[in-house]
Amino acid sequence: MLSLGVWFVSAAHAQAPWPNEDPQAWGLAIIDVETTGLDPQFHEMVDIGAIYTTLEGEELGRFFVRIHPKHPDRAGEIARSINGYDEARWEALEALMPEEAVAQLAAFHQQHAQDRRFVLTAYNAPFDRNFLEALLKRHDHALSDFYTYFVLDLPAVAWGLGVDALVNAEVARAFGLPPETSDPLKHTGLSGAEWNLALYRAMRAASSVQLEPKRDPKAQ
Repeated sequence: MLSLGVWFVSAAHAQAPWPNEDPQAWGLAIIDVETTGLDPQFHEMVDIGAIYTTLEGEELGRFFVRIHPKHPDRAGEIARSINGYDEARWEALEALMPEEAVAQLAAFHQQHAQDRRFVLTAYNAPFDRNFLEALLKRHDHALSDFYTYFVLDLPAVAWGLGVDALVNAEVARAFGLPPETSDPLKHTGLSGAEWNLALYRAMRAASSVQLEPKRDPKAQ
């Protein structure tokens, strides 16, 4: 186990507000979390999936753990129906205690943060950010130890590309993607991160088409 006190990133490095001119120095931490409810100060994460990529969407590494919440009794029925959380099932699937999950996430991040700074990227990014921040704070870490203080919200990117929708199934349809799975036994933070990455790549492809210079027919 990696001691929680061993690993840290200086605040000056973690909170740099803007990328420098070298795109190789930046990457995306494409994240999705599953929880026991909607309030990060009351509910808890039950899993997290993360895929680290270059700015072009090339995968650098992936991470996934299930997490035993400290207060399983707070898990709402709606949340359970979405992510399949069940105390006995989590035990059988070898879920980790929160402190071990944080330690493993820190080790994974350290592996990739030697040469890059990462922007937290998610669908409805404030939700994932707030839950991850709450988990890290409970275990003596700060979100700024991992990611820049700004985030990349994928439906906001879609909106900027002219897709006036926020529900992921509608956004997926606009970019020719299937919606994320709704099967609670398959719906995990990792399946969400994979779907987020597919959407990011599709939006980049659509953006490159939109931004391609128009040819003057008279010049042909």
